[in-house]
Amino acid sequence: MEDIADVVVIGAGASGLAAAIAARDAGADVRLIEKSTNVGGTAAISGGVVWVPGNAHMAADERDADRAAALAYFHALSDDLDDDVLAAFVDGAGEAIAFLERATPLRFAILEGYPDYYLDRPGARPQGGRALDTDLFDFNRLGAWSKRVFTSGPVQRLMLRETPLGGATTIPSMETFQARIQADQRGFGQALVGALLAGCLDRGIEPILDAPVRRLLVDDGAVVGVEYVLAGQVHRLAARRGVILATGGFEWNAELTRAFLRGPLTHPASPPMATGDGLKLAQRVGAGLGNMTSAWWAPTLTPSGETWPDGSPRSAPVLIERTLPGSLMVNRRGRRFCNEATNYSALGGAFQQFDPNTYSWANLPAWLIFDADYKSRYAVGPAPPGPDAPDWIFSAPSLADLAHVIGCDGAGLEASVARFNGHAAQGRDPDFGRGESAYDIFYGDRSRPGAAGTLGPLLTPPFFAVPITMGALGTNGGVRTDARGRALDPDGDVIAGLYAVGNVMAAPTGSVYAGAGGTLGPALTFGCIAGRHAARLSNTPFP
Repeated sequence: MEDIADVVVIGAGASGLAAAIAARDAGADVRLIEKSTNVGGTAAISGGVVWVPGNAHMAADERDADRAAALAYFHALSDDLDDDVLAAFVDGAGEAIAFLERATPLRFAILEGYPDYYLDRPGARPQGGRALDTDLFDFNRLGAWSKRVFTSGPVQRLMLRETPLGGATTIPSMETFQARIQADQRGFGQALVGALLAGCLDRGIEPILDAPVRRLLVDDGAVVGVEYVLAGQVHRLAARRGVILATGGFEWNAELTRAFLRGPLTHPASPPMATGDGLKLAQRVGAGLGNMTSAWWAPTLTPSGETWPDGSPRSAPVLIERTLPGSLMVNRRGRRFCNEATNYSALGGAFQQFDPNTYSWANLPAWLIFDADYKSRYAVGPAPPGPDAPDWIFSAPSLADLAHVIGCDGAGLEASVARFNGHAAQGRDPDFGRGESAYDIFYGDRSRPGAAGTLGPLLTPPFFAVPITMGALGTNGGVRTDARGRALDPDGDVIAGLYAVGNVMAAPTGSVYAGAGGTLGPALTFGCIAGRHAARLSNTPFP
């Protein structure tokens, strides 16, 4: 061994950064290794929202009652959860976030009024309170490391609660924007990752970048170190107490997605670093797997010409566009197939319906259809409101002509729009219940009352269509762990010295995306849990 540490963390995304901080504050000597040129991964381009039951920002009486409510909520949504691992998340989330707020510059505030995603289930909070928004962070504090946080395109100078995504109806003034640019204040996932990186740097933990790990080192059945490549040279690093995998999911590995996922995932919304590296490292040392058929699903839009830095096509989750009045989604038969305004993760199931007669996916391809009034009012992806449309937005003077352009059934499309229009004029959707949930309206047009915020007829030509593809924020299947984040083998026995957190871990919430930040909440929580346990101080309170 060329070097030795107490704890080695592989992956410098949100969960890895949190694990490094927690392990260091528990007394461990820590190394943090990242295969990419930058830190942050998917978290760095996220909205920076964290779903945290029983968090300290709630009123005391709500916080005390939230444990039972949160557990009831999950169990009402899935009967295939590991009770111990789920309880570790629910019990540890508030404490972990409070620790990170004390230990780093990271600060949160409740995203007021942001509801949980399944409001018909017991334990859900329609009034919000579990979704926490990240405050702005001053990147000048990072010095040269400010250029080492992953970005793609302009960075956000806003907090989510200052945008329509977070429920705002106005945005800050241009003067405020200029002041934030001058101070290099960033919001969203940039703020989350920047503050966590500052916490690492303050502790002398400098990520080792451009250093892919080739294999885990094993002695007598225990993981005792890693072998990684840096500048063309192979290095061996011993880990006295444990190795923590925080390498993300496998959504950009076509071989793994075909082998494991329950349906197509053709257009991931995450950066193209999530290629299953940690999953394969763990498999080679005998790790068991869990939840492998599922992902944090999201319908996506892929504008032509939009790419990641490596040239891969860039897709984005379709969050707002499909919820606005004057729009609907159809399949190749021109028929609606879902409540377009429901939460994006659950919506994945609608796209994964298999038709045994045609031996094909019934609702892929799909299109978002809207009229000229919609186009004049609302943005579609990067295309601003107005009559002009880029080449990836199709248009035609009539619905029949539009159907011919996009290749769907014209009679089916005309019938679907006519039926939808008749019901929308009455403010209801008896076919799929769009507009009945508070969540449906949250992302809609808040200038319109009630269900009219999401339901409106398509009347004004020309008519438009954009292809909607099946994507994900990340996969959520991975290494099976216990409640301390320790990797388990296929028989359920602990693999000594190996931990998994974040999207390389079989998600503690199973396939349930509970609300905004449903990935980052468990990721940060188990980062802290595993970091502390690897440092052998799991039974002491957070400092």
